Amino acid sequence: MLRRRMGYSDPSSGKDILGNRSLCFIFICAFGLVTLLQQILYGKNYIKRYLENYDGSFEYNSTACRELRQEIMDVKVLTINMVNRKNQGHGCPPSLYKSLCLSARVKTSDLFERWRNLQVCRWEQNKEETSNFKMSLSRCCNAPSFLFTTKRNTPAGTKLRYEVDTSGILPITTEVFKMFPDDMPYSKSQYKKCAVIGNGGIIKNSKCGKEIDSADFVFRCNIPPINDKYSADVGTKTDLVTINPSIITERFQKLEKWRRPFYEVLQNYENSSVVLPAFYNTRNTDVSFRVKYMLDDFDSQRGVFFFHPQYLLNVQRFWAVQGVRAKRLSSGLMLVTAALEMCEEVHLYGFWAFPMNPSGIFITHHYYDNVKPRPGFHAMPHEIFNFIHMHTRGIINVHTGQCT
Repeated sequence: MLRRRMGYSDPSSGKDILGNRSLCFIFICAFGLVTLLQQILYGKNYIKRYLENYDGSFEYNSTACRELRQEIMDVKVLTINMVNRKNQGHGCPPSLYKSLCLSARVKTSDLFERWRNLQVCRWEQNKEETSNFKMSLSRCCNAPSFLFTTKRNTPAGTKLRYEVDTSGILPITTEVFKMFPDDMPYSKSQYKKCAVIGNGGIIKNSKCGKEIDSADFVFRCNIPPINDKYSADVGTKTDLVTINPSIITERFQKLEKWRRPFYEVLQNYENSSVVLPAFYNTRNTDVSFRVKYMLDDFDSQRGVFFFHPQYLLNVQRFWAVQGVRAKRLSSGLMLVTAALEMCEEVHLYGFWAFPMNPSGIFITHHYYDNVKPRPGFHAMPHEIFNFIHMHTRGIINVHTGQCT
């Protein structure tokens, strides 16, 4: 009677109200359900792969790592799937129709999951894949000869056609010709290890600064901040930095008055060279030339180069075949393309095109602010998707986590 009042079950009654047998049965059912879900979500080799990874088989050519790489290569999303107009009204503005909505439709969370899984595998350059890719770039683009306009590839008297304003032609006068270097300052595979630094929020708190600064050559995009506040993550070494003329127009009043502040910003990059798309369209030319004139007035020895418009046009066509179709390729993609011809091994930091990192945590658009790009101008998700595939193939090493 006392046991009944206190709520205890009577062992002799044969009943087991949430006793050991019931709990054991619930546990077995739960385990079976989880196992079934794992099989459905991750394939028949999930348990085998998990155990293999648990044992520490993280070498590039291990069975587990080959399977993980293949899982990413099997994702053919951003280049072949299109969003139909019915989905246009579900929270995505028309201007983002082909990029952000597209990436949502193809379940970036699944791509993130596969990318996270791959991080247990040590990256290793695939010499054959890299060589073949570089040969393709050499045939179409040839950065060692045509990355910049030079006295060699653009003689005086040339009628230079703009990249976008194809009806516009700039006669290369003696004055313009004098601004060009005699020849390309870089050669094929001149540097062993190069780092291309994007400005994405993915690099924040990465502690990759020392690793970046150890590279033989460092590329940066659009004069980003590299002061003490950020240097632990992004480093300070800079050998070549791009400058978008819109930055000069918006932040430095086209250098009509703000010449000294702009000069002081460039001093943060020590002796790095700068490159501008002076011949992208007719509006860019004058402000780009002012950078050269301003540095000459300050007796600066800093190299000032201008992208060759035909090189950029060829790069645009090359990546269009890879599925990156946009009004304009990002500065980062242009630099990665050049680095692949200039360097034996290319490492990417700060490249990410999504509002969340691979773990699903929200991040800022840039590591220094959260200002979004102009909608519909770049095709960043497509660019990053190609980088992930290239990482998987052993062509470039994309860093999205913390550096050790």
